Amino acid sequence: MNFNLAVVAGDGIGPEVMEQNIRVLDKIGEKFGHSFKYEHVLGGGCAIDKFGEPLPQHTIDVCKASDSVLLGAVGGWQWDTLPGDKRPERALLGLRGALGLYANLRPATLHEALKDACPLKPELVADGVDIMVVRELTGGMYFGEKGRKQTELGEAAYDVEQYSVKEVERITRTAFEIARKRKKHVTNVDKQNVLESSRLWRSVVLEVAKDYPDVELDHLYVDNASMQLIMRPTTFDVIVTGNIFGDILSDEASQMTGSIGMLPSASLGEGSLGMYEPVHGSAPDIAGKNIANPIATILSGAMMLKYSFGLQDESKAIEDAVAKVLNNGYRTGDIMSEGMKQLGCKEMADAILAEI
Repeated sequence: MNFNLAVVAGDGIGPEVMEQNIRVLDKIGEKFGHSFKYEHVLGGGCAIDKFGEPLPQHTIDVCKASDSVLLGAVGGWQWDTLPGDKRPERALLGLRGALGLYANLRPATLHEALKDACPLKPELVADGVDIMVVRELTGGMYFGEKGRKQTELGEAAYDVEQYSVKEVERITRTAFEIARKRKKHVTNVDKQNVLESSRLWRSVVLEVAKDYPDVELDHLYVDNASMQLIMRPTTFDVIVTGNIFGDILSDEASQMTGSIGMLPSASLGEGSLGMYEPVHGSAPDIAGKNIANPIATILSGAMMLKYSFGLQDESKAIEDAVAKVLNNGYRTGDIMSEGMKQLGCKEMADAILAEI
């Protein structure tokens, strides 16, 4: 099979971890008989420097015409003083909206070899952590009406949390479909006892669940969910929730894996086109030093093979290679521990390539 991929390497460590991801994908193509053609476009701070805007129309057009999008990282201190609508992060929101990507998949998996790096007590993660947070990506407070007004207490600001039935239905179906391929358990997270938007959310989730009698469904309020993730992380399978709750809970879950440098993510819409990126930021302080952890970006490539292209064996080949490298004691600096062998960014990719 032949695939055309748009590559938005971005800022900071984005280009160097993306380079390793491309090397791994090319190795998979060689082994399984596929070819990947890459078109590199600018987004984020580097686009601001060259074009004066974080997301040029050319980048959007190339991404829309591709089979899928690989993204490195955007942002950096040099653009921190720009107004909100001109900051590098607007490239992410703009691409998600332009490509119709409403479902964010963020797996949090604790590798056996990294259990000592997990901040939780060993007994809490003895059975392994394997959580998939399915976060609604284009609605809620982040995209709702916002503004400022004068009140009797002075100036006030507001951000409206709003969800439609369609928005909730499509993200819920995504979560249930994923759960069917995992442990068949969905936990819905909302704040139904207080928020009207969550009452609608809960009612739609319950209606969609009728179409998935083989999947267990339970509900948690977001404050309780944040506690339960710490108290009993191994009991979760798929979590489905709104934009702002998912943003917070997925970051909490990510800390169980030992390092944010281990976390991939996928943003999906109605078709096969998706955008795949590591959860970590651009880390400009370590950019260009060959010390960044490329695993999150490489695993994001594996998610692309699985969710956009249906290449399960190819995806598993990458996941298995990462697990073997970790089991063999190889580490980047962020996951380094006593007795292990520290590798640079490129050398970690070399080790993964050797296992593939």
